[in-house]
Amino acid sequence: MEFSRRHCSTMLFLISGFVIPAMVASVGVNYGQIANNLPSPDNVIPLVRSIGANRVKLYDADPKVLRAFANTGVEFIVGLGNEFLSKMRDPNKAQDWVKTNVQAFLPATKITSIAVGNEVLTFNDTSLSGCLLPAMQSVHTALVTLNLDKQVMVTTAHSLAILETSYPPSAGAFRRDLKNCITPILDFHVKTGSPFLINAYPFFAYKASPKQVPIDFVLFQPNSGIVDPATNLHYDNMLFAQIDAAYSALAAVGYKKLAVQISETGWPSKGDEDEVGATPENAKKYNGNLMKLIAQKKATPLKPNCELSIFVFALFNENMKPGPTSERNYGLFKPDGTPAYALGISNIAVNSNRSSGGDAGNSSTPASGSGIMSSPPAGSSSTGYLAISSSTERLLFQSTWFFVGLVGSVVLPLYI
Repeated sequence: MEFSRRHCSTMLFLISGFVIPAMVASVGVNYGQIANNLPSPDNVIPLVRSIGANRVKLYDADPKVLRAFANTGVEFIVGLGNEFLSKMRDPNKAQDWVKTNVQAFLPATKITSIAVGNEVLTFNDTSLSGCLLPAMQSVHTALVTLNLDKQVMVTTAHSLAILETSYPPSAGAFRRDLKNCITPILDFHVKTGSPFLINAYPFFAYKASPKQVPIDFVLFQPNSGIVDPATNLHYDNMLFAQIDAAYSALAAVGYKKLAVQISETGWPSKGDEDEVGATPENAKKYNGNLMKLIAQKKATPLKPNCELSIFVFALFNENMKPGPTSERNYGLFKPDGTPAYALGISNIAVNSNRSSGGDAGNSSTPASGSGIMSSPPAGSSSTGYLAISSSTERLLFQSTWFFVGLVGSVVLPLYI
């Protein structure tokens, strides 16, 4: 589910009633393309600038996008899909991939990272997870060979379901069955100086237990919050609690100094009847308030001196994504370049000759009802872009969050 830019430093954006400076260096946006009606990459540039973004994360290394953004100053994380992991074990194939998909676009396009695979460990597929670290190592070796390792890092994004315990945040711990996989990856991050990426979606916690989870706590609205009984740290929003749980999990296995970045987070503007909370108003509050916090340089209680690095999911609604309706409605923008909801960002300039087409799945009608989502299709698309619901299905049944203090003394099982 993640989410500012220097070249727009003179612009101001009005978000959720607050004027926010465009210089929010730690906010990025995910640019997925599982759709048949998106504007051309050239016409995406003003949209990225209009939300103050100077960082973009792709799920592939689309040459059309990388060429379009040349000389714009926008920094890119490019993706190497899960379907390529086994091939990337071969150093020669890894080098060929880096030459074609990274080196060919430097230095005009600022590619700063390669995300090898997406949420691999929580697929519980040993044939896939066994390829992850070797692929990361081969890609890094290729960068070293090509003298690019000082400007391009190698990392991978994980689902929050890699955590076995996340409440209280200080008790954050990795799943015991994944520790043998995770520790060597953490060693790789330390050795190469790359960050630890997590995809985190408070939306799913609210959807699973809308009567127990205070909506204000997940939408960054004023609320009493919770206090971690071990640290006495106060949390007034779930995302920060999730981030600090990840930091605690890292510390528990000896990696206190490793940086955590949120590679995906967001909120859908529409969902199925059982996707409670998926409304334009809630999406506006979640993303608008999140951007406000980042603009104010807020940090988590556990890491008050570490600037947040977050990529919002996503730039567009994507009409060809499988799964529940929410999957196709995480976008800040409709395919025609108009805002998906009234986020309150001004100065949006879109080229009139952009691609048009439908904006499937965009309605201002609030979702209603409750219940657990139906089982989505598993696996990855041809771009290596995993459906959010795929990871969430595993997350709902594997990662229990005991949420204390929000409703008196009741202990509530929550899924995040």
